[in-house]
Amino acid sequence: MQHRRSFDFFVISVILALVHGGLTQDLRNVTEPKTPETCISLKASGGDDTEAIQSALNNCTQGKAVALSSGIFNAGNFKIPSGVSLLVDNNVTLKAIPNPRLYGPSTCGTLNSVGGGCWPFIEISGAKGSGIYGKGTIDGQGDQILTGKNHTWYDLIMHSSSTKHHNNPIMLKIKSSEDITLYQITLKNSPSFHVFTSDTNGFTVWGVTIKAPASIGNTDAIDPTGSQNVTIAHCNISVGDDNIAIAAEHAPARHISVLNNYFGSGNGMCIGSGTHKGVSDVLVSGLTCSKTKNGIHIKTDRTDGGLVTRITYDNICVYEAVKPIDLDMTYFGYVGAREAEYRNITFNHVRMVTKGIYKFHGLSASNPIMVTMNDVHIAEGSRWHANYVNITGKILVDASGHCGWAGNN
Repeated sequence: MQHRRSFDFFVISVILALVHGGLTQDLRNVTEPKTPETCISLKASGGDDTEAIQSALNNCTQGKAVALSSGIFNAGNFKIPSGVSLLVDNNVTLKAIPNPRLYGPSTCGTLNSVGGGCWPFIEISGAKGSGIYGKGTIDGQGDQILTGKNHTWYDLIMHSSSTKHHNNPIMLKIKSSEDITLYQITLKNSPSFHVFTSDTNGFTVWGVTIKAPASIGNTDAIDPTGSQNVTIAHCNISVGDDNIAIAAEHAPARHISVLNNYFGSGNGMCIGSGTHKGVSDVLVSGLTCSKTKNGIHIKTDRTDGGLVTRITYDNICVYEAVKPIDLDMTYFGYVGAREAEYRNITFNHVRMVTKGIYKFHGLSASNPIMVTMNDVHIAEGSRWHANYVNITGKILVDASGHCGWAGNN
């Protein structure tokens, strides 16, 4: 007979039960995207295709897409205009040329005390209704030797430290935009983050595959930062850092749905570390994590913390994660004046099928982590590191086996 135990937690604060409402998410009615019609089809030249791609995008009719239809394209930094999309057809690859000079400042491709000194490979800024579609591949070539150098973008990441930061380009940077879509595309080997959004309202990522080596940090897959009305659905993500990281350093992040995704390698489903402007109304549902470092991770510190509230995790399965749940208000141990608050964090229908470490680090008795557990099952032999946390509900120690989805979407 399977061994079955449970942890019961007394409801310390009635406020928790009173303020927690129903599931919260993207306020839009999001359905599977449709690929726009093509305005022009391009064939790869065999050389640098940046100018041809940019010219086609600039001259494309609003509401349509420039199709990369044949060959292997090579390009440096380019911009997708408002209302126009890029279509990377099946069996087509768009490669980021590994030449730092194509990504702006002279700092690009170096280590220094600041970091961030490159333009992105692809930019969407101040746009509405733009996107990237298609069953082809965008390859950031983070593993390739840089032009005129004897190292790769990934070598720079590996040699970064607390005083030396890499200057590598983000693959896709979306800023101050509305209704942006990524559909079916495969993104791989970005020199830095794969997709980074800021101050964007309306962002859909559907059926996207993102891959990077498990050993390379700073290769976050999708970082919706200071953005709202976001849906990330049916994606397959394996990287060397955060699979998804929701942050709010300069603007609130809210009304976000993360639905039916598979995570392989990476740091898991993350919120933080910057939450100063507040993260709220997030639904993570139908998530499978297999061999991620963390399953569910909320991370902040006293230098850039803020309110994290109305976060719901529903129908979650985690297999062989070091820390299936890690909620930490003391991340890195930094001390400052911006303390975090974790309120109304709810786990529903959760299976953590292999043993791991469960970490709940609040700040104080007056500022604890506040969590509700409903139908939560963990594996025998798991360990707990808990300081200043109020948990309402019951956790059953009876989980085993595997998660249902192998990640082949």
